[in-house]
Amino acid sequence: MPDRPQRPRRPAGDRPTGRGSDEAMTLDMRKGRRGGDDARAIPTGKRERPQRPAEGGQRRPAEGGQRRPAEGGQRPRPRAAGAPGRASGSRRPAEEPRTRVMPAGTPPSRPSPDRPQRRTPPPGSGGPRRPGPRGGGSAPRRRRPLRTLLTVVLVLLLLWGGSMAWAVNSAWNEVARVDATPDGERPDSDGRNVLLVGSDSRAGLTPEEQNRLGTGKDTGGARTDSILVLHTGGDKSTLLSIPRDSWVEIPGQGMNKINASFSIGGPKLLTQTIEHNTGLKIDGYMEIGFGGFATVVDAVGGVNICVKNDMDDDKAHINLKKGCQVLDGKNALGYVRARYSDPEGDLGRAKRQRQFLGALMGKLVTPGNLLQPWKVNSLGKETAGALTVGEDDSLLGTARAFWAFRSIAKGEGNSVTVPISNNALPTASGTAVEWDEAKSTQLFDALKNNEPITIEPDDS
Repeated sequence: MPDRPQRPRRPAGDRPTGRGSDEAMTLDMRKGRRGGDDARAIPTGKRERPQRPAEGGQRRPAEGGQRRPAEGGQRPRPRAAGAPGRASGSRRPAEEPRTRVMPAGTPPSRPSPDRPQRRTPPPGSGGPRRPGPRGGGSAPRRRRPLRTLLTVVLVLLLLWGGSMAWAVNSAWNEVARVDATPDGERPDSDGRNVLLVGSDSRAGLTPEEQNRLGTGKDTGGARTDSILVLHTGGDKSTLLSIPRDSWVEIPGQGMNKINASFSIGGPKLLTQTIEHNTGLKIDGYMEIGFGGFATVVDAVGGVNICVKNDMDDDKAHINLKKGCQVLDGKNALGYVRARYSDPEGDLGRAKRQRQFLGALMGKLVTPGNLLQPWKVNSLGKETAGALTVGEDDSLLGTARAFWAFRSIAKGEGNSVTVPISNNALPTASGTAVEWDEAKSTQLFDALKNNEPITIEPDDS
């Protein structure tokens, strides 16, 4: 049998060498064949390693020789350059994606810096995720200083409100109560009217305090040194002074001075007498005695008052010079009680009482006192024992009255006295004050109907 011609062997310099041929990254297209050369190749994604011939198998011919034909008389098909492991003439299915074979050592492709790469967020993530800090993890939550500030302010307001409520309630619980609501039929009027009474009661004063304040000894029974009615609800608040020697009709007692009603029947009869003679319904009651008045003035550190004339009054125990000055509790009490050193007598005293009361409320009801819970508690405990209110009075109604007193002191309200026709009316009970019937009725009707008053302070 003649020998087959031998194929000349490729020179050694022409064979591909190095890792680029034998260790190239490729998909093994021959693994997973079910049979035959034309079966579909299943890509495995693994690196193809060079196949070593088994013992007794085919061996590479020596240099310069020819390849030995394969068993069975079939020659191995030559491989295409650059595509090891792929049989010549085999076709890739149309639907199979092409796989690019990269030589070993080729760096992976990187995205172009001019063209940003878009990442598709996973479903249900709500959008692209911000890059987190180094080391992985989600991005830290952004701080919200405005929300933190509002929270701190809200907590401080709650603490302040609770402290104020505690301070006010503690002081309100120390206030004395008295029955000042009249029985029977009562008048009906618009607005709100609060009766403020300054009594000459010495209750709670020691002999030393009576001597220091110049109040004298207890005469057995309280009388009124000042009677004022605060009207609110109209265009302006009005503080009305009623001279204590006013000659009026006392229900069930006949004609007498108005302060006699307080001595006979206390706050209830005094309220009934005022309602009977003015037609105004009294909705609140406040009373303060000699000792309490001095205590309140000293608690606020004194009150600045401009004295119009020199006042040297032995019965009031004062000797004040003309001009603006700060009065302590003792001098303030003498200032509102004095009438013999005033040319206008009882009418002049009523004017000074309104003047001082407005200045006292302006000093007491200030933002510096009302916005500090500890200050409210201190002032409340010092002054609450000096104040007496009606049994039906509320904390809110009393606070509104104090605020109205302050507005009048600032010149935002009216301050008048009942119009007088005779300042020295002779009566069986001594010299009394007679009201001007026409003008007083006009004033009372305006307050009763919540209308602007026509009586000017200079006419009082």
